[in-house]
Amino acid sequence: MNKILLWSVTAALAGFLFGFDTVVISGADTKLQELWHTSDVFHGSVVMAMALWGTVVGAIFGGIPTNKIGRKKTLIWIGILFLLSAIGSSFANDPWTFAFFRFLGGLGIGASTIAAPAYVSEIAPAKDRGRLVSLYQFNIVLGILMAFLSNYLLRDAGENAWRWMIGIMAFPAFFYTIIVFTIPESPRWLLSKSRITEAKAVLEKVDPTAKIEDLLHEMHLGNDNEDKKGETIFLKKYRFPLLLAFFISLFNQFSGINAFLYYAPRIFAEAGLGESAALMSSVGIGLTNLVFTLIGVFLIDVVGRKVLMYIGSIGYIISLGLVSIAFFLKWEGMQVPVFLFLFIASHAVGQGAVIWVFISEIFPNHLRASGQAFGSSVHWVLAAIIPSMVPFLFSTIGAGAVFLIFAVMMVFQLFFVIFMMPETKGKSLEELQETIFKI
Repeated sequence: MNKILLWSVTAALAGFLFGFDTVVISGADTKLQELWHTSDVFHGSVVMAMALWGTVVGAIFGGIPTNKIGRKKTLIWIGILFLLSAIGSSFANDPWTFAFFRFLGGLGIGASTIAAPAYVSEIAPAKDRGRLVSLYQFNIVLGILMAFLSNYLLRDAGENAWRWMIGIMAFPAFFYTIIVFTIPESPRWLLSKSRITEAKAVLEKVDPTAKIEDLLHEMHLGNDNEDKKGETIFLKKYRFPLLLAFFISLFNQFSGINAFLYYAPRIFAEAGLGESAALMSSVGIGLTNLVFTLIGVFLIDVVGRKVLMYIGSIGYIISLGLVSIAFFLKWEGMQVPVFLFLFIASHAVGQGAVIWVFISEIFPNHLRASGQAFGSSVHWVLAAIIPSMVPFLFSTIGAGAVFLIFAVMMVFQLFFVIFMMPETKGKSLEELQETIFKI
């Protein structure tokens, strides 16, 4: 178990780079626009958003290398993309070069949401799989906090402080790229490629008591591996896991989580808080996210995925409903921040802890990367669309109506959890494959 924990943590560090890369740009925001004299539209859609569009592309196509060249090699290339992005962006002297290297980082983010959870889910024992895979989400949240801290510490580094803010990520990216060479390839992926001897050697490291014949039998690869090579996730028999991945990804973004994280200071200002109070509340949101993500990591293999989603859904409905009421009734002061702290806690312990674990569990071994890519793509396309609509919606229908829409969507999520979502706790990936396809 110690080796599996070490390998899982190593792969999950891709999440740290994900979180760090996503937030670190905030420290260079205004400085870059002043430096290159760009319009608001160009600055927002190209300079600031290019990494996000790279994430969408990486999520859509990241399943291809994850399946073709393997989980380990894909993770190595992800580290290289982050490294190139950090170095290239920090030395850029024009907005287009900067945007290009930020796009590379986005590719790394999108691909990491596929390769890292898939890898950990395939090496982890069933009883610990949820906790180990959710380390990826914990690292995302940790990376976000470290980026905020790094930007704060480097804010007075001179005229080129923004270069240090962006370039500092080269150090964790380089460290990650080196240590990911030390992990073995996923034995399940090796077996799916009929590389039996290599899979046996890795399996002996992962679980010395396991027999390769038993795993082959569980995976049904003894006689029909060739028949499965042409399959896709869009076949009729895989419709149910496809719908599960679609709905959990859709509800994740229709909770409003990314819209809120991107515009937290604006939302707090709308609630009547001053600038300093809004910034302090944003820091508190980050700490709350980290603490409750950690709680979710510890609970996911104890109470199960569905229980956490029940807790999160009910917390979403209550908190978002209260936020909506607060805006409609024009409550001012600390009510809205308190309600939004509850919202973040509900997300972190529920959807935040569950989504990447759940999607990595519900597809068969030979289609796991494709399934991860589908769920991740739905997530990131909506993550690009919904936050971009927030300023417009706030100015037209108002913040109260926006949060009411999010609250109603979480009622639908609760129905999804009650009537559709299966529990995956404590079952092997092969047992889940049999269970889900029989539902």
